[in-house]
Amino acid sequence: MIGNPFHVLDTVDSTNNYAMARVNEGMVADGATWFAMEQTAGKGQRGKQWHSTPGENIMLTTVLQPALALSEQFMLSVAVALGAHDFFSAYAGDEARIKWSNDIYWRDRKAGGILIENVLRGNIWQYAIAGIGLNINTPHFPESLTNPVSLRQITGKTWNSVDLAHELCACLDRRRNQLEPGRFETLLGEYKAALIRFNEPALYKKNGEIFQGVIRDVLPDGRLCLEKGRDMLELGFGEVEFIFAR
Repeated sequence: MIGNPFHVLDTVDSTNNYAMARVNEGMVADGATWFAMEQTAGKGQRGKQWHSTPGENIMLTTVLQPALALSEQFMLSVAVALGAHDFFSAYAGDEARIKWSNDIYWRDRKAGGILIENVLRGNIWQYAIAGIGLNINTPHFPESLTNPVSLRQITGKTWNSVDLAHELCACLDRRRNQLEPGRFETLLGEYKAALIRFNEPALYKKNGEIFQGVIRDVLPDGRLCLEKGRDMLELGFGEVEFIFAR
């Protein structure tokens, strides 16, 4: 079960780095999870760093042994994103959304992100190291950040981040248990239903050009189908930027 065992670390460079080291030492089983009170070098997508005041927010990594083929990697990302969305929307309400591919948003503001790193042995997908960071109790953010939001800002309440992390693990576990080939289409449908901007015109940026587009689909391999005028673009991760008003 995800979150069993559940370890609390006072400080660590990155929970993903820590979990990866335990995997490489052969000291970890499926579902083992590490929660950090403080990260000194938290990692985000495409090399971005994740910063948080000690004890304020959820910063955790869980180690999974996916019973999936390498070609089905995106479905694990879908399950993890849905689990995080299930958790966050239970407190933040139905304006919580998933931003492709797996950020957690509330309205047009970012509440958290997910970084999944894989361990392969030949062509065998041995482990997935799933790191999740969610803004829980941060009252104010640096002006340099474009559009962040925390659960405290949404609800006006402060929360016990460790208790909420256990709840998050339960949500992740429920979604992970749905990862069966016969249910992929249903999971992908739920993912698209939770997706921000799905079938709505909005602004995007690609190769320096800002344009209006409409998300029409997400394919099972994770590619985003973005309608641009009369063209349908199929985009991989990092190939398009969502434009949000500050």
